[in-house]
Amino acid sequence: MSDTVSESDTDRRSADDHADNDDDTARSAGGSETDGTGRRSLADSLRYLLVLSRPRFWLYLAGPVAVGVTYGIGDVSELFTPTTVALAAYFLVPANVFLYGVNDAFDADIDELNPKKEDREARWRGTRLVAVAVVAAAAAGLATFAITPRVAWPYLAGFLLLGAGYSSPPVRFKTTPLLDSVSNGLYILPGAAAYATVSGSHPPLAALAGAWLWTMGMHTFSAIPDIEPDRAAGIRTTATLLGEGRTYWYCLACWVLAAVAFATVDLRLGALLGVYPVFVAWVATSSVAVDRAYWWFPALNTAVGTLLAMGGLWRVYPLTEVLA
Repeated sequence: MSDTVSESDTDRRSADDHADNDDDTARSAGGSETDGTGRRSLADSLRYLLVLSRPRFWLYLAGPVAVGVTYGIGDVSELFTPTTVALAAYFLVPANVFLYGVNDAFDADIDELNPKKEDREARWRGTRLVAVAVVAAAAAGLATFAITPRVAWPYLAGFLLLGAGYSSPPVRFKTTPLLDSVSNGLYILPGAAAYATVSGSHPPLAALAGAWLWTMGMHTFSAIPDIEPDRAAGIRTTATLLGEGRTYWYCLACWVLAAVAFATVDLRLGALLGVYPVFVAWVATSSVAVDRAYWWFPALNTAVGTLLAMGGLWRVYPLTEVLA
């Protein structure tokens, strides 16, 4: 799952040593320094939560909300309402704290072998504040049921259940080939919930199928850099089962089918989604390392998502009127 600055093991051990020294100093010097140490500890925990939430991937959940809203509204006046703003706010940050917090907590041992956790991501720190923040983020997800109509509830429930089940026992979908890929349809469920909330109806089935296939390709492509660490840890995934070469073909198939599904809704949508098969074919046949291409992926998704959202807006506010 989807990154900023992290610490190496050496950095963390050094930080822990300094923290121990600070605690000793504070105890000997009195309350004011203890308060200072507490403030530093709180600030450190908040910084860690920011890294844990993967800011680079925030739009992976919030972006589908924007797309769902723009295609679900009947008038531009429905774009910004208390409900749409609340959904966007939840899926921008708290939902990511929930999703990646659960992921990192149950992957703590595996991540000791993962080089990604030494650069732009952070290894799990099971402090009380962090654990409370993850639980609170899950509770905030449950609160979204109170502000949305019943037609949106299956999508919200699916997100919370798959978000937890992907990493946590007993199901732990991420350790079962194919299920790890299929379960990542959770990323498009916020968008489906947003669409259902503003339109009062379910999204088109072909759009749901296409978006689900897109997430399957996205997840499996993102798992390619993890093949060796996962194999070393004894974790079985779609990518470890197929190997790097066949995983490219799997992603290509998912994204071609996604483009076809979207084309049945609107040919322009299918054409836009066609950029993904081109992207994976280029990575597979070029000299660019997949580890490097992995970090470009959010930029591609942001560009495509922006165009999708703009297309939805132009339905209710035509470009000719904007230019006029």
